[in-house]
Amino acid sequence: QVQLVESGGGLVQPGGSLRLSCAASGMIFSINAMGWYRQAPGKQRELVATIRSGGSTNYADSVKGRFTISRDNAKNTVYLQMNSLKPEDTAVYYCNANIVRTIISNENLYWGQGTQVTVSS
Repeated sequence: QVQLVESGGGLVQPGGSLRLSCAASGMIFSINAMGWYRQAPGKQRELVATIRSGGSTNYADSVKGRFTISRDNAKNTVYLQMNSLKPEDTAVYYCNANIVRTIISNENLYWGQGTQVTVSS
C-alpha cells in the first residue's frame, strides 16, 4: 500500500523556521499533485500549498512570501520550507498526494498522519 511519512514538525519560536518533509512509499507509478494542509484546534482543515508534477504552485494568502513548497520527484518527496513563523501558524500539518499506483489505474488521494507544528515563545 501507499504510505506518506512526514517529518520535521516541532516547537519553534516566532520568527523561526522549520522544514517539513513528506515521503511517499509503496506501489507508485507516478505522483501528480502534492500538497500541504493544516488544521488548528476548532478550525477547518485549510490548504497551505500545493505543487503539481510540473512544478507549478499555489499558496494560501496567509503564507505567501513566507512558505515555499517544493518536491523531489526522484525521491517521491514533497517539502514545505516555513520561514518567519507566527503563532497563528500553529497547527497539525498534513501532507497529501494524488498517486497513480499502476499504468492502468487512475489516481487516488492519500494523506499523511499529520505532524504538529507549534510556534510559541
